[in-house]
Amino acid sequence: MPIVDIHTHVYPPSFMDLLRSRTAVPYIRTFPPDTSSRLIILPGEDAPSNPSTSRGRPIGPDYYDISKKIEFMDKHHIDISVISLANPWLDFLPSNEAGPIAERVNNEVNELCNQYPGRLFAFGALPLSASREVIVEEIVRLSEMKYVKGVIMGTSGLGHGLDDLGLDPIYEALQEHRLTIFLHPHYGLPKDVFGPRVSDYGHVLPLALGFPLETTIAVTRMLLSGVWDRFKTLNVLLAHSGGALPFLAGRIESCINHDSHLLNARKSGGQRSIWDILKNNIYLDAVIYSHIGLKSAVDASGSDRVMFGTDHPFFPPLDTHGDSWPSVQMNYRAIQDAFDGNPKAAEDVLGDNAVRILKLSF
Repeated sequence: MPIVDIHTHVYPPSFMDLLRSRTAVPYIRTFPPDTSSRLIILPGEDAPSNPSTSRGRPIGPDYYDISKKIEFMDKHHIDISVISLANPWLDFLPSNEAGPIAERVNNEVNELCNQYPGRLFAFGALPLSASREVIVEEIVRLSEMKYVKGVIMGTSGLGHGLDDLGLDPIYEALQEHRLTIFLHPHYGLPKDVFGPRVSDYGHVLPLALGFPLETTIAVTRMLLSGVWDRFKTLNVLLAHSGGALPFLAGRIESCINHDSHLLNARKSGGQRSIWDILKNNIYLDAVIYSHIGLKSAVDASGSDRVMFGTDHPFFPPLDTHGDSWPSVQMNYRAIQDAFDGNPKAAEDVLGDNAVRILKLSF
């Protein structure tokens, strides 16, 4: 049985150069007297009043040196990784630059995979600030690349969210070329909802709550707008076990069934239920760090639709002398506890599902 990590990120060299050349979010900078580089990817992270743990994240070789990825994999007994560009992806680029930069970055990522054949595959990045024609051209190109198995996307789409009808040509192209969307949050929730002391708590509130709720809201908007009614075989892999979606799916469905406008639209247009979509169009990663959350994900979508992930290189150990990352061991332990007595289901989640779903050859 292979162990496959489908949620693991890398910033290829040209993207690192781009971030270093910038002076506005997203960018890489230092905060004297500290001489280490920090990655600033969220608005307000570089505010002078922020404590150091809220000023982006320290960014070292684990983020961009692919040999460090392989070392990490070997240390944690991971056979295959499906690497993807980490947020903020390419959404911030000017329209005229997005296409060429996407092509260069995707070529680099594909070549990184080629350096370790059979061990690395990838989700490509889309130039979503470019024209629809350029985006579709890149989708077609990605579908022909040896190691690319899907695309990674944020929740903003073309700037108006994933229920934007303007995304239909992109969804259509992704469905036609059978590229899975790896949906990953970036902006979280408006900072004000966390209160005036949010920076006192480092990244805990935005990451633990903001990211999962961002995903939940984005996918619910897709459901309500009928994305999966128009694109019945469009597959979406949700980061962080779908946020709160598995837990709230019943409440979402109940609210639809008690809204006369939405219920009439469903009856007249044959709108599919959230349960149908969870079982047929949505996959969930297992980056949830607890068997309680993992069981909810499995109950919602099925053990045959959940896949192991690490979120490397984020959440590194604070004790640099440790041999393994506690965050990874928490995910391993969650799978062990969730499937106690059912080793086949555990093997499916650890690797067999990813090999089958993403058609990985090794």
